[in-house]
Amino acid sequence: MCTVVILRRPGSPWPLILGANRDENVTRPWLPPGRHWPDRPDVVAGLDQLAGGTWLGLNDSGVLAAVMNREGTLGPDPERRSRGELVLEALDHPDADLAAASLRHLQSQAYRAFNLIIADNRDAYWLKSTGEGEIAVTPIEPGLSMLTARDLNDTSSARIAAHLPRFAAAEAPEPWAEEWGEWETLMAAGPPEGTDSPRAAMAIAPLGGYGTVSGSLIALPLDMAENRPIWRFCAGPPGTARYALVNA
Repeated sequence: MCTVVILRRPGSPWPLILGANRDENVTRPWLPPGRHWPDRPDVVAGLDQLAGGTWLGLNDSGVLAAVMNREGTLGPDPERRSRGELVLEALDHPDADLAAASLRHLQSQAYRAFNLIIADNRDAYWLKSTGEGEIAVTPIEPGLSMLTARDLNDTSSARIAAHLPRFAAAEAPEPWAEEWGEWETLMAAGPPEGTDSPRAAMAIAPLGGYGTVSGSLIALPLDMAENRPIWRFCAGPPGTARYALVNA
């Protein structure tokens, strides 16, 4: 179960702020964000060395995409395509509108169930697939939202119930000033006091070979000619590893 926190602020000089933690089998090999695909030279993303796709990426047009498993669908299915391909397909498009419109017509049966975020500095969408039937596309409204392996802002998720109010109360990052403040702390948070479930943690300590393996903090600018997106990547569990700028 990965986690995405997204703050949309239309009209702000930095209208989209995103935090993402990747939870995965700790032995699954990967590389940090880079330009890993010669046929997609405008894409910067982490590389899943097992399946060849990615969990999170950006293109040079300022489109961002992140994929997550739906609950109960952890791991690959040899009869279906890798969900990591979905991010790359989204990043083939110059804006989020076109990417969401294109991917909604994919054959959902070709992939295990997924949640997919597609966003740019103007729009953001949540694509939901159960692995059967049509892919549902829902615009993400301005303000703060959170997504795990269930539905957007679904407080039946222990993680969303525990941490969405914390992010809502936190001071918004100021990426232009390199100030991420409370968000950086919250991305590393464990379960709230009195909660036993490891699923209520933002950063899951390795348990049975599974846990949080990396984290990202991303900001998209309103003016892509004036500023470039900011991506700070943590090549380990937030709170134990440091964030560093992605310069790819």
